[in-house]
Amino acid sequence: MIGVLLINLGTPDAPHTPEVRRYLRQFLMDPRVIDIHPVARWLLVQGIIVPFRAPKSAKAYQKIWGAQGSPLRSHTLQLAALVQAQLGDEYRVEVGMRYGSPSIPEALEKLATAGVKEIRAFPLYPQYAASSTGTAEDVVLKFIRGKKNFPDLRFIPPFFDHEGFIRSHMEIARPLIDTFRPDYFLFSFHGLPERHILKEDTSKKHCLQSEDCCERLVPANGMCYRAHCFQTAKAIAKGLNFSEADYSIAFQSRLGRTPWIQPFTDLLLKELPQKGKKRLVVFCPSFVADCLETLEEIGIRGRGDFLSAGGEDLLLIPSLNSHPTWVHTVSQMVRG
Repeated sequence: MIGVLLINLGTPDAPHTPEVRRYLRQFLMDPRVIDIHPVARWLLVQGIIVPFRAPKSAKAYQKIWGAQGSPLRSHTLQLAALVQAQLGDEYRVEVGMRYGSPSIPEALEKLATAGVKEIRAFPLYPQYAASSTGTAEDVVLKFIRGKKNFPDLRFIPPFFDHEGFIRSHMEIARPLIDTFRPDYFLFSFHGLPERHILKEDTSKKHCLQSEDCCERLVPANGMCYRAHCFQTAKAIAKGLNFSEADYSIAFQSRLGRTPWIQPFTDLLLKELPQKGKKRLVVFCPSFVADCLETLEEIGIRGRGDFLSAGGEDLLLIPSLNSHPTWVHTVSQMVRG
């Protein structure tokens, strides 16, 4: 039997300040996420970010919390159940969250106890980033190093341009777009500090050195998150027959005063209506499951900003969640 570990970011256990505070501490104290001196990170997270951000984030989570709890957790668990059904009894599928529960070590322990001969770890992050894919891989490898006779391990690589991943987005979006009749499209990806991008530049002279540095993949930016995002957006746009004038690419969720990759989604949402773009469709292809960043940040706050700036309507394209084509794609990638 082959074990499958589907890894996602994670979520608080409840939409209340104590649970959100605990989640944020685990998340932001990760040295892959805030990659500064440990003492400075502790002071920043424990003394500034968490005390002020936890109550605000709790209120945001309350706006999207469903009957089954966190959307990210419920969608990921549903995906796992459907992938399990498609793969059959020769596979054992578990979910592990990098932060919160069910945790990655808990899921790995279940797989090992079940007697699997191999584990295929699948970080559900389309574009590679050290603060997402990298830290998930770290936790898996750390757990294995402490074990004897552990099953063989294989990581499934980033899938930012995988044909099934792109097709899944197209199949979800096309009927919604036909009904909505937009005049512009925005691809909004989660942001990263610029220093994270520069660390992945193998040449040390390519990334963020020109406006078109991410337009194509070259050896220097082969592991660049921003370049991966551009490839995802361009592939979806091509599949849906968008021209280059039909869409923009931007980055959301920035935190703090350090420089983050641009352009910024929140600013574009306020600028587009002034440029005559009144009916906007937004894709969020760095997330495979709807979560706080899609449903609240874009679907509620972002929509409000767009309408307040003069927009007529904003349509958020749902994440892949457990769409049948996505379930099939995940199963295919697991089988290899």
